[in-house]
Amino acid sequence: MKDHLLNYLPHGAVDPVFELIKSQHVHLKIVNERVTRHGDYRNLPNGEHQITVNANLNKYRFLITLIHEIAHLAAFTKYGRRIKPHGKEWKSTFQLLMLPFLRPEIFPNQLLPLLALHFKNPKASSDTDARLSLALKQFDPENDKNYIFEIPIGATFRLYNGKIFQKGNRRIKRYECIEISTGRLYLFNPNAEVEFLK
Repeated sequence: MKDHLLNYLPHGAVDPVFELIKSQHVHLKIVNERVTRHGDYRNLPNGEHQITVNANLNKYRFLITLIHEIAHLAAFTKYGRRIKPHGKEWKSTFQLLMLPFLRPEIFPNQLLPLLALHFKNPKASSDTDARLSLALKQFDPENDKNYIFEIPIGATFRLYNGKIFQKGNRRIKRYECIEISTGRLYLFNPNAEVEFLK
């Protein structure tokens, strides 16, 4: 298991992550890409704690996602099942678990200030933090995707499911986009990855 983690994590994170997995009794599954999520945590009927993380994530995003999911397990264990999934108990647990990893031996120097800022008040997904998401993207393998905020207003784009949209104006946090085939209006997170149709 430990050797396997070397393929997915920054080298300096392997030992502490392995200890965390053992101490929390996590059954870790590394799975094929799911478009809607990077990872998830489940308390299985047999009492096992299963965490899945997408195999296609770069090693820094993989680490953040894994600790995010372990924080769910740790928060539920400590505070009970009635807490909000991304409420204050989860946030403080995530901050506590992530702190030992926020070091230059694990993350590149250009990510550390953005991570420090993000972990003052972590969000339900690192993808909703535009600056951090963009900084993490530079470590991804090359792909043909763009973030919605990078696409000009009025331009069209395709989603993973083949649906085509035209980008409209920004509301407070999201962009209004019209589905071409139905004329229906949808709101998109600025960090949604889409295929820009030039």
